[in-house]
Amino acid sequence: MKCAIVRAPGRLVALVLGTVLLLSACSSTGGARSAETAGRSFPRLRIAMITHQAPGDTFWDIVRHGAEAAAANDNVDLIYSNDQYVSGQAVLIQNAIDQRVDGIAVTLPVPDALGGEVRAAERAGIPVVAFNAGFDAWKRLGIPMYIGQDETLAGRAAGERLSREGARHVLCVIQAQGQVQLDARCKGLQEGLTSGRSERLYVNGADMPSVRATITAKLQEDPSIDYVLALGAPIAMTAIVAVKAAHSKAKIVTFDTNGQVVRAIEDGSIEWAIDQQPYLQGYEVIDALWLLITNGNVLGAGRTILTGPSFVDARNVRAVAKYAARGTR
Repeated sequence: MKCAIVRAPGRLVALVLGTVLLLSACSSTGGARSAETAGRSFPRLRIAMITHQAPGDTFWDIVRHGAEAAAANDNVDLIYSNDQYVSGQAVLIQNAIDQRVDGIAVTLPVPDALGGEVRAAERAGIPVVAFNAGFDAWKRLGIPMYIGQDETLAGRAAGERLSREGARHVLCVIQAQGQVQLDARCKGLQEGLTSGRSERLYVNGADMPSVRATITAKLQEDPSIDYVLALGAPIAMTAIVAVKAAHSKAKIVTFDTNGQVVRAIEDGSIEWAIDQQPYLQGYEVIDALWLLITNGNVLGAGRTILTGPSFVDARNVRAVAKYAARGTR
């Protein structure tokens, strides 16, 4: 809409050129731009998101939904890629550098193995923001921001809650050996668990029949296990089947949610989940890169931008369920 200002004797008259007269839209500068128009005054950016998503891990679907929402709002072309193996992630980062993207959002499950590629991006003038994995490493790699949760703190919170619930023997199921964020969860669990002890069980998270068989065998072998702590929603759902197959009385708790886990909390199959808000992680890492590239903004003042932990249990699961149903929690 255009506005013209003309002078008449003794008064100022606003003439709106269009079919609708909106005096509030007129100004001496030609009219205020909408937020959408203002956002599109920036060049359209290409941002690569590179994660360690394994096949079938629904956690990353939620992350991606958040990233796509931010990309739509910020006028960004989102290039998503993933590889559960760190060597594959390294190749994907180099591919993004070769494509001369404007920014890279990356998870760091094995930080030292990805440090060379992160530094290569920085030398190429491509800003990198880390999220989800790499809590203890992002600063030493020269990354300006990290978005996620303190996994040791989250594990400790799980241990403290299990202690209050009287847990004596907790099985911490790790679905990918060597990933720093998963190890930190089990480490924190043992630190917070004052009522008993914890034990680690390594499984292949990319092979759910194998996961089910391994957990079942362990529960049959050791009936003293009274809690199974899964470190991901698909593992938790598989653990439900394993507990039944083993005729175990163990209760199931988990890190992370999806629609299935939320329904399992509602029906009592799972006691509670620790939520690190993956949608928020995906959204914020893209938005943070956009702000850094377009306006030089850095969030967090050198500290992690925390998205968790918080608990989802019988008391608040209904409030979360409507968002889980649409794939954002």
